[in-house]
Amino acid sequence: MADNLDIIQQTASLIEKMPLVISSELHSKISKMGGWRTRFAPSPTGLLHVGHAYAAYVVWQIAGSNPDKFLLRIDDLDYTRSSQTFIQQIKNDLNWLDIYWREPEIYQSERLVRYKNALEILQQEELIYPCYLSRTEISEFLSPPESGLSKQPHTRNLLSNSQINTRQKHGIKPAYRLDMSKAINSVGDVFWQNIDGQVNKAVPEKFGDIILGRRDITASYHLSVVLDDADSNIEVVTRGNDLKQSTDIHCLLQKLLGLPSPSYFHHPLVIGKDGTKLSKTHKSMPLSIFKDSEISIKNIIKETFNQKT
Repeated sequence: MADNLDIIQQTASLIEKMPLVISSELHSKISKMGGWRTRFAPSPTGLLHVGHAYAAYVVWQIAGSNPDKFLLRIDDLDYTRSSQTFIQQIKNDLNWLDIYWREPEIYQSERLVRYKNALEILQQEELIYPCYLSRTEISEFLSPPESGLSKQPHTRNLLSNSQINTRQKHGIKPAYRLDMSKAINSVGDVFWQNIDGQVNKAVPEKFGDIILGRRDITASYHLSVVLDDADSNIEVVTRGNDLKQSTDIHCLLQKLLGLPSPSYFHHPLVIGKDGTKLSKTHKSMPLSIFKDSEISIKNIIKETFNQKT
């Protein structure tokens, strides 16, 4: 218990040091319009931690603390790690945080046909192509990381028809890559807008020929979230700064598929003592250890926002 109390005190300190997220001007705008329609989209591959709680509360603020504007989407495409137990705990944790949403929740695993149809549209327009190369083979073509990202290679026509037929006979399924040069030539310049109205020019070409259709399941993260946000009529996409660069890709896909472009709000992440963001990978402590503590992380998060707006 003493160890847990030390962790709780350290976590409380991290939250209290977080920078301003919702300015007084933005808070006033949210209040006047009753919030924007936005979403919280956790993956049920583990327990929520304080970083998730902080992110969920940012989304709750953008939604104007209005359950009708707050959508809960369960990003459960990773079927090998997703769990019904984690899904139920996500709901319990959000209720503990006094965050509520319009039901029913959206599950990506129930939208595979939608993703498949979008891939077929892009395939008909020859904007995507099958890639039968293995990860080892692809690694030979990868460029050095650019700003922390690996630029994906152009692999169209690298294998002969004979090689492709052989792999098909062995049951190897292709991934589907976006032909980035062709896509950009098709739509021209792409832009996205911050919640404050600032317009940003997207530079999706830095990502190369990204995978839109995975071998093991229909869609990649990029394609699925773009379709989900459009079909849910999301007005503001709210997410962490670590996903900000993905916005360039998403706005390109919106233009290719004729989908509306929402506004974007990227918020800072809760950073641990070691300088890295709190994450499931680093086994950050789950919210459950904070629920029975005399130090209420929930109240500290709320007070942090209330004091800075």
